[in-house]
Amino acid sequence: MRRNIEIKARVANLATLVRRVRSIADEGPTIIDQEDTFFHSPRGRLKLRKFSESKGELIYYDRPDLVEPAECRYLRSMTSTPDELLHILSSSLGVRGIVRKRRTLYCVGHTRIHLDAVEALGQYVELEVVLSPDQDAAYGVRVAQDLIEKLGIAKTELVDKAYIDLLDENPCTF
Repeated sequence: MRRNIEIKARVANLATLVRRVRSIADEGPTIIDQEDTFFHSPRGRLKLRKFSESKGELIYYDRPDLVEPAECRYLRSMTSTPDELLHILSSSLGVRGIVRKRRTLYCVGHTRIHLDAVEALGQYVELEVVLSPDQDAAYGVRVAQDLIEKLGIAKTELVDKAYIDLLDENPCTF
């Protein structure tokens, strides 16, 4: 199973954050529109991410809901028939909810920095420190904490939930 260290935060000042990210980024920006359909799952989270009519990926992930950087274990499988897969999973598991976002992706070393404009929620930043099989979680946590500091992300801006959980808390925002 693949692993990364993740942390998410609300964005108070997008222009300032973009300047800081650009100053340290090795790659980007890449703009990606995503529609994530979450399904009921007995553990972890299961979602179908749709990029287009002919491109998507099924993602299962499990991570604790913490405000500090935390290890996430995940599996991914690409699909060229996301609508067909959506129909099968919706019929068998039921849909929990849908998250739509425009993601601006930057890379710093092995870290993916996502600047997300999430429908009905607002602006967020998410860090994903991708771990190789021989790297321990503590290494990834140190990298994430260093980036949090460099980007000026305040502890009060950190979020302990996935976007789908935030939407569940505010169902009237649709």
